[in-house]
Amino acid sequence: MLTSSMLTSLQNPLIKQMRKLHRAKERREQQIFLLEGTHLLEEACAVSYPLVTVCCTSVWQEQHPMLWEQAAQRSQRVEIVSPEVLAAIATTVQPDGVVATAERVSLNLPVVKTLQLGLALETLQDPGNLGTVIRTAAAVGADGLWLTDDSVDLESPKVLRASAGQWFRLPMGVSADLGADVRQFRAQGVQVVATLPTATLTYWEADLTRPTLILMGNEGAGLSPELAGLADVAVKIPLAAGVESLNVAIASALMLYEARRQRMGDFRF
Repeated sequence: MLTSSMLTSLQNPLIKQMRKLHRAKERREQQIFLLEGTHLLEEACAVSYPLVTVCCTSVWQEQHPMLWEQAAQRSQRVEIVSPEVLAAIATTVQPDGVVATAERVSLNLPVVKTLQLGLALETLQDPGNLGTVIRTAAAVGADGLWLTDDSVDLESPKVLRASAGQWFRLPMGVSADLGADVRQFRAQGVQVVATLPTATLTYWEADLTRPTLILMGNEGAGLSPELAGLADVAVKIPLAAGVESLNVAIASALMLYEARRQRMGDFRF
């Protein structure tokens, strides 16, 4: 329902509630999270993701009438707010005129009956890294992404922005026991591949044409010995002398695209 008046007070109950969503604890308790910016709202509407509230400035509404109409149809509440109010509910320094909230859906592991290519991430801490990994996994057509529950919040605004909207298109879930889930995939015949600096096999020498789950570890510590020990194959990404490691998002991209290259020859969609 669209109200005719503009919200201008930071003390408005809705605005106070939305500002609390900057914190992961509040997102879990309220079971909703923030969507900031035109592009993320477009992607949410494209897949009919359930919206709760949409707040925008009058200027944004005039610039995006069709998206405003789509968002209004998919949300429980829409409000015109002043630029000052929008800046307060956004986490970005220069918001582009719209901030929405969406329902926090179940983060149970995605159901994949026949996994062909998946990615499991252990204890990722940087939201930019996670968002980039999500974007890349969606780009190669991965079946799903699994994340340990001690990782960065999957619904962090920074994760969503870094995913460039692909957050809505990739099946994802948070695992309370990733080791048990990995063992279950192995029992189904899925090859588990770990990236380890001590491996003798380079990543392009491994057979990634088989159904494969790729394990990636923490930015600093890498994979835990327990999770690495579950791998059927260990591979390394060669580095020049003096280079200690690659960013986990870059390493994930190399692994995912090598798997896709092996399965398709010259990579073309």
